[in-house]
Amino acid sequence: MSDPQNSDIPQPPAYGAPAPGYAAAPAYAGPPATPTTVPGKTLGIVAFVLSFFAQLIALILGIVALVQSRKAGVKNGFALAAVIISSVLIVVGIIVAIVLISVFASTAGDLVQFCLDNPAGVYEVNGQTITCGG
Repeated sequence: MSDPQNSDIPQPPAYGAPAPGYAAAPAYAGPPATPTTVPGKTLGIVAFVLSFFAQLIALILGIVALVQSRKAGVKNGFALAAVIISSVLIVVGIIVAIVLISVFASTAGDLVQFCLDNPAGVYEVNGQTITCGG
């Protein structure tokens, strides 16, 4: 049943075959790959949280996390922030400790001097009761 007059007309492609002039659709590659974990990221976050409460521990953990991340060639903002915050708070803590020690030492020195000047008895100075033994 072939018709000689229709032999010059191209036949349509078979069902499911790509249309002529178009490339086949790319194959499904599956779901996207799970992102790789950044070495030291979790440790950097822990160090960041601890930097407000336990500065020395946070400083150590932050440095460790920063070294791990740099070896892997990635940046770790949490670790860097933990190192900076804990360092600043350690310095501030040292300054506050020095000021408090000097104030208490001065007060203790004044008390000792008062008791040397007034050897025996109980005295009231600035609303405070002071007992000097003699």
